[in-house]
Amino acid sequence: MNSTQPQWVAMGYIKGVFGVKGWVKVHSDTEYTDSLLDYPQWQLSKDGQTKTVSIAESKISGDELQVRFDGINDRDSAALLRGFTIEIDRASFAETEEDEYYWTDLIGLTVFNRTQENLGTVSSLMQTGAHDVLVVDGDFGRKLIPFVAQYIDEVNLPQQQICVDWGSDY
Repeated sequence: MNSTQPQWVAMGYIKGVFGVKGWVKVHSDTEYTDSLLDYPQWQLSKDGQTKTVSIAESKISGDELQVRFDGINDRDSAALLRGFTIEIDRASFAETEEDEYYWTDLIGLTVFNRTQENLGTVSSLMQTGAHDVLVVDGDFGRKLIPFVAQYIDEVNLPQQQICVDWGSDY
């Protein structure tokens, strides 16, 4: 990863406004609703337009995150932000524990099985409630591989590879 160029990762979006004082409602794609608050500055992007915003105030209402940005003090200004994607620079993410990975780091990795068959590339991940699932697209079609120790032998980020106990005919 190049540390001089930011790698922006989509982490949610602005879904609407709240009240008349510039607050917005945020849909967060993080594990915990308030995890986005760990990052005081966000990049917002939509239709090729980007802007950097700083959080002035925040609150949780039920399972919804609500924020107000510096310089956004009325409903009309806040409404202009609806639909913007919230992006965070990957370099600002906290370090992971051993055998813990951010989804964004797994997407694009090549997946091989124990017989060195190339099963394809991780195109996305899914949450099933029980565990996460790798969505792997390749010459053998789409594979859905549970991201659990029983099937994942090794994740090698420097080599951009995952070794799995999974047949090409599964």
